Amino acid sequence: MKFRLRMTLCIVMLLALTFGAGGSMLISVSFRQSLENQRDTAIKSYRMIENTMVLANSISLQSQLSDLGETLLQLDAQSDTQWSALRLSSDSGVLYHSGSLPFETGAAAAMEEGRCYVRLYRQGNVSQLQVSGTLQVNGEYLYLDAVYDVSDLYELRDSQLAIYYRLLLAVVLVGAAMSWAMATYLTRPLYKLSRVTRQIAGGNYASRADIHSGDEFQQLAEDFNHMTDQVEGNIAQLQDAMRRQEEFMGSFAHELKTPMTSIIGYADLLRSQSLSPEEQQQAANYIFSEGRRLESLSFKLLDLLVLKKRDFSLAEGSPAAVIKGLVHMLRPSMAQQDITLQCRCQEGRCLLEADLVKSLVINLIDNARKAMDGPGNIYVRTEMTENGCRIQVIDNGRGMAEAELSRITEAFYRVDKSRSRAQGGVGLGLALCQEIAALHGGTMSFRSEEGKGTIVTVELNGGRV
Repeated sequence: MKFRLRMTLCIVMLLALTFGAGGSMLISVSFRQSLENQRDTAIKSYRMIENTMVLANSISLQSQLSDLGETLLQLDAQSDTQWSALRLSSDSGVLYHSGSLPFETGAAAAMEEGRCYVRLYRQGNVSQLQVSGTLQVNGEYLYLDAVYDVSDLYELRDSQLAIYYRLLLAVVLVGAAMSWAMATYLTRPLYKLSRVTRQIAGGNYASRADIHSGDEFQQLAEDFNHMTDQVEGNIAQLQDAMRRQEEFMGSFAHELKTPMTSIIGYADLLRSQSLSPEEQQQAANYIFSEGRRLESLSFKLLDLLVLKKRDFSLAEGSPAAVIKGLVHMLRPSMAQQDITLQCRCQEGRCLLEADLVKSLVINLIDNARKAMDGPGNIYVRTEMTENGCRIQVIDNGRGMAEAELSRITEAFYRVDKSRSRAQGGVGLGLALCQEIAALHGGTMSFRSEEGKGTIVTVELNGGRV
């Protein structure tokens, strides 16, 4: 059962119960009060007749009992009270009688003098009050019975109940219609939210709930939209991760295929054919160089796996000493390619893992070297920061386009694939550098312009000493 229908039924039941019980109780209380008033009126009229008869007897002490019947007849004719039956009797017989009594008078022993006994009689559409009592005249007990018709009270009550039931039915029907309209209006945001949920479940992650009711439903819609934003972002990240993984596997397979094909081909050539010493030397050189490529690839991959799975402890060290030692070691090999390698290092100490920092700087300098098409300059600079140190590697090589900067840290990604492969690169150096920076609680950023060079900035936030 839908919520709006349950809500409508609950309101209709509440209306029916409250109005039904309240109205019925009000009519019942009013009827009982009216019946009680009629009873009091009947008793007062009865007392008046009784007192009149006693008074008439006291005035005429010699009056006979039959005279009391004549007196009662006159009182019945002159009384404003609509008595439907009157009877005066004694132990010897009936002195006066008009109409019919619903109840017979009780014995003298069962009735006390001066008290009235009121009984209600109902049969079909007839409702009557019978008032009975005992009085003593000339030493003899007389029994006076009077019947008062109250049928009009019951007819009035039945008429009121019939009108009320019709009114109650109209109220319930109008209330049901208004309740349905109100429930539809109140639950409309839920249906909107449900529709958006089904759209998202169908793959439309851009769908959002547009609810501006200014109440809890709007807050729920805003929370739902925020959750959907997070889910959409996570799905986008998962899709991007899957794409990167597919590219990684494709690149990895390609990197393995090329050297393995060369190694197998030249090994088969050496095995199956007679070659001259020069040809044998050339084949061996190819096998050696391609084997070195595989060795470099395996080491890089191993370094990445180790960095992702191990927790390294940082120790106090001098970034300036590490950089200066590397520059001094690499400067001769750079000079052979007409590349000038310089450094400027600010002295200071911080927490770092020296071997990993060496690997990071070597990879950055090697990438800068590969970006050179001829003679050039590589400049390494370090400065101390509040949380550690900052390392910058600056070159005046080919540079990179803006679109390439967001992907250069992906494993196996190379800006110029032909040049990188020719220079022995496999596209893992910057991915390794990024992992090393992350282990130091830092970041790595790039600023580059085609034809002018690249600036790589690494923040190491392991802490100052």
